[in-house]
Amino acid sequence: MYNPPNAKSFFETVWDIVLQIPSGKVSSYGQIASMIPPDEYTEPTQMRSLAPRWVGTALRKTPRGKSIPWHRVINSQGTISFPAGSPQAEQQRRLLEFEGIAFDKGGKVNFRLFAWEGPDHNYLLRKNLLPPKPLG
Repeated sequence: MYNPPNAKSFFETVWDIVLQIPSGKVSSYGQIASMIPPDEYTEPTQMRSLAPRWVGTALRKTPRGKSIPWHRVINSQGTISFPAGSPQAEQQRRLLEFEGIAFDKGGKVNFRLFAWEGPDHNYLLRKNLLPPKPLG
């Protein structure tokens, strides 16, 4: 299942969270998913296992014209999830490097240097979100 039960609400929450990631920082699909509590239609175990994929789906389904910094979201290993050498992977890497994100020889981002710690406490409270899991 690649869409959450309440996709519209979930996707809008993902887009709003991703807008909080500052230039020069990265997050992961799992970190973003960790902030979104399960709704009444989703079991917590299903949420933990599928929500990172749903975050990826939300980013793929970003409406045209919405300026979501999708490129700041990478996988939990610190790498770009698009196939190596693909136009999408090259574009994401260029955008991240433009913001000062460095990659090691294996194509990984050092989370100790570039990880986003998440939005501030007031944002989490206002949006009824959970504290994010740390990266790394």
